[in-house]
Amino acid sequence: MALSPVLMLGVLQAGLGYTHDAEVHRESLIEAAQRGVTATRAKMQATAAVLQTLAPQTVGPDCALRLASLVGHLHGYENFIRLNAAGKVQCAAIPLQTNPHIQNSEWFSRLRRGAPLVAAAAAPDFYAQRPAILTAIRTGDKASDFDGVLVGLMAIDSLRPAVADPTLSKSTEVALLDGQGRMAASTNARAFAPPQPGWAAQAATSDGYLFTGKDGFGASRVQVIAPLVDHDLFVMLSAPAPRFLSWARLNAIYNIVFPLLGWLAAWVAVWVATDRVVIRWLSYLDRIASIYAKGRFSVRPVQAENAPREIRALAQTLDSMADGIVARDLSLRESIEHKDTLMREIHHRVKNNLQIITSLLNMQQRVLTDPAAREAMSDTRQRITALALIYRALYQSPDLRRVDVRQFLEELIGQICAGDGARPSPIRTELSADDLDIDPDKLAPLALFAVEGIANARKHGFVEGEGLIKVNFEVTADQITLEISDNGKRATGDQGNEGVGRTLMSAFARQLRGRMEFTLTEGGGAVVRLIFPPPEPPKTDPPPPFQLSTTRRHFDHQV
Repeated sequence: MALSPVLMLGVLQAGLGYTHDAEVHRESLIEAAQRGVTATRAKMQATAAVLQTLAPQTVGPDCALRLASLVGHLHGYENFIRLNAAGKVQCAAIPLQTNPHIQNSEWFSRLRRGAPLVAAAAAPDFYAQRPAILTAIRTGDKASDFDGVLVGLMAIDSLRPAVADPTLSKSTEVALLDGQGRMAASTNARAFAPPQPGWAAQAATSDGYLFTGKDGFGASRVQVIAPLVDHDLFVMLSAPAPRFLSWARLNAIYNIVFPLLGWLAAWVAVWVATDRVVIRWLSYLDRIASIYAKGRFSVRPVQAENAPREIRALAQTLDSMADGIVARDLSLRESIEHKDTLMREIHHRVKNNLQIITSLLNMQQRVLTDPAAREAMSDTRQRITALALIYRALYQSPDLRRVDVRQFLEELIGQICAGDGARPSPIRTELSADDLDIDPDKLAPLALFAVEGIANARKHGFVEGEGLIKVNFEVTADQITLEISDNGKRATGDQGNEGVGRTLMSAFARQLRGRMEFTLTEGGGAVVRLIFPPPEPPKTDPPPPFQLSTTRRHFDHQV
């Protein structure tokens, strides 16, 4: 697009050259017509002088020989003819095929009336082999003594500009018109278009009447009319109108090829320059930026040292940006590591404080004598122990924001089963859990629900003192289910609807935006379920927050 003015300038130059050459062509045609008319007039005057000189010698039996020798010596003449007063042919340089009766013709009548010289168009059928211009003088000593006419015929081909003017086209044709616009003679009648009304006045008052029209073949031609003999005879020249395509073929190198080659050369130069100077280096910097986008800042644009000044400045900016990102990333990593260290220390201290509270509650439980108080104290201690396990799992986890639920449940169940101290327990606990990483806000109600469910099963489900508790943690795409079931036998009238445990489990389910289900089996056992929606995946982490495990881990705790 930037180089399009160069091409447009070449097109404009070609258009101006075509217009100029067309105008020159028209002017040349007018000048050729004027030169032809001037030459023809001079030749007609010379013909009149020759005829006046030959007039006394064209009487007698040697008339034809004298006229024939004259045609051989004078160039451009078709014939010389001697006519008597009645218009009959007496002799001719070239014998006529027919004996024309011209006594009623206009030019013969004018001579008979006393005109000394007449010029007219001659038909080839009567006077000459080709269309010609007729110049005739009367013979006789007196105006009233008319004894005949001496005629000289000049071929109108001598008026062709292609003969006298090589700059014009060889297809230029010539014709003779009378005062009414009728074509008296022509080299090719179909090569002319009829003139417009008023042409005779314009041609007589100016150097020539120029117009453009369609010839008999439908082609456009430029035509010029110039007066030859006053208002009686006109010369008409017809040449093909210049066309741009034909003109372009003749002037292709100078007006078409050179501008086009100049535009192509400039386009190639700009393309090569932009590719080598700009685009190549921009592609190189684009690759460097793509590497930076992947987090690899060790690569530097060292090759840009050979690039232009502006590209080098851009490369230095990218280098400075990489240094800044590396420094900021290092600072952020140090800050994150420091923050993680502080958070782990806080979680560790909270866990220690909760263990201290658990120890204090354990000491207080030992001095209590009321069984109900001891049982309430034990339940409280288990809940606090579950919270302490959460904080221990947090500071031991590689990610402070996520905790492995399966590993946490293993430790929690082990802690609950070990809560009876050294006394052996006939109640076994089995765990089957899917893999899931969950944040601490959802882990706390989940852990406390598990504590309450397992504690209630151990407390109310085994009146005979032995049995099995199954803990099943299942993760699907739509929901997460924590199921705690036992095969015990409850006392008569115990439906599991009473106590603080059930109230706490309902509250924990609502906190997880889920629900709790409690059912009794036919054998006297119970099943309690916690059903809640899965956590939403984090926006910053590409992998999902949890994955379904193809294997399930099982373990038994028996103390």
